Amino acid sequence: PVRAARFGGVFTLFCSAEPVTDLASAMRCDTKLYSKLFHGLFDRGIYIAPSQFECNFVSAAHSVADADAFLSAFEASVA
Repeated sequence: PVRAARFGGVFTLFCSAEPVTDLASAMRCDTKLYSKLFHGLFDRGIYIAPSQFECNFVSAAHSVADADAFLSAFEASVA
């Protein structure tokens, strides 16, 4: 299970079946699974923050093709 927390173009991913709403719930997330997700994306050419306690950013510099590439890599990584 993966959850996304976001505000505008800033986001992070958490490996948790439960909502992540504060530091305590973030600390209960599966960091080993996040590491596997990070490496799965990295191996497919997508670089996200190496820790779920860091932020990722989407900006106007990213194209629809970039978003599609992220989604394809994400789907392959979690499969």
